[in-house]
Amino acid sequence: MDNATIWLVIGFLGQALFSARFIVQWLQSEREKRSVFPVAFWYFSIAGGVILLAYAIYKEDPVFILGQLTGLFIYFRNLYFVVYQHRILKAE
Repeated sequence: MDNATIWLVIGFLGQALFSARFIVQWLQSEREKRSVFPVAFWYFSIAGGVILLAYAIYKEDPVFILGQLTGLFIYFRNLYFVVYQHRILKAE
C-alpha cells in the first residue's frame, strides 16, 4: 500500500467516525422520543474531527483545516460542559 492509499483510508476512517455520531444521536433520540445528544456523540465528533484534521493537514487544504479546528474547539467545549454539569449534579 502506498502513502496516498494509506491517507485515503485514514480519511475514510475519520469520516466514518464523524458520521457515526449522527447514528448514535439519532438512536438515542428515538429511544427517548426527544432530541438528545449523548456523551458518545461528542466523543465520536472529537475522534472523527482529529482524524479528519490530520487528513486535511496531509492534503494541505486550509479550508478543511480551519473547519476541523473550529469544529474540534466546539466539540471539546461541549464535552467540557457535559462533564462539568455531571460533576455539579454529583456534588449536590
